[in-house]
Parts: sequence; C-alpha cells; structure tokens
Amino acid sequence: QLQLVESGGGLVQPGGSLRLSCRASGDRLDGHAVGWFRQAPGKEREGVGCISWRGHWIEYPDVVKGRFTISRDNIKNMVYLQMSNLKLEDTGTYSCAAGWSANPESCTLQHDTGRYSYWGQGTQITVSS
Repeated sequence: QLQLVESGGGLVQPGGSLRLSCRASGDRLDGHAVGWFRQAPGKEREGVGCISWRGHWIEYPDVVKGRFTISRDNIKNMVYLQMSNLKLEDTGTYSCAAGWSANPESCTLQHDTGRYSYWGQGTQITVSS
C-alpha cells in the first residue's frame, strides 16, 4: 500500500516560486504514474501536471505550461513540482496522486478516472501580495 505525503507549500507573493515534494512510502514508486492536482475553494479539482512512471511522458494543462515542471526520482521514491511565476489563481490545496500503470509512458491529468488509487492529504499554497 502506497502512502503519499506532500510538503513545500506556503505563502508566496505573485511572481514567486515554490517547489512541492511528494514522498512515497510503503511501496516502490516504480510502476506508478503520478499526478499533481489542486483544488481551490468552490472550484473543482484540476490536474496541474502528471508524469509516467519511467518519467518520459509528461502532461500539463495550458494554464500552467511554461511555469510548472514535474519530475520524479524513483530511487528516492519522490516526485516534485517546481512552480514559478506564481499567480493569484494558483492558490489552492495541492495533492499528489499515484496509480499503477501497465504503460510505462502514460499518465493523465484527470482525477476522476480511477487511474489514481493513492492520494496524499495535500499542502496549501497561497499566492498573495
């Protein structure tokens, strides 16, 4: 059973940067696609980045392309989300999720397909001046 714990959230000014970390325990992260998702109050959860378990397939929604970078280190059992040029609308609770993937180069930004079986509790990011 995979457990995921996020860290690195906080308060940041517009234009600032943060790096989120997602630490996996209880099982190897190999074989699992991983996604980062966020949810703002009153809004639906949305994917902000996903990475295949071999790390060569990556997807971002247009709203974060060029600003967010997802990466992973399967040896360390870690996934990261580097965020730059943060905007007010990036405020929300950010969660990582993992799911077993038979395809080593596949992931999805959709949170409700059942692809992700394991979820962290989330870390809050507030972008404010």
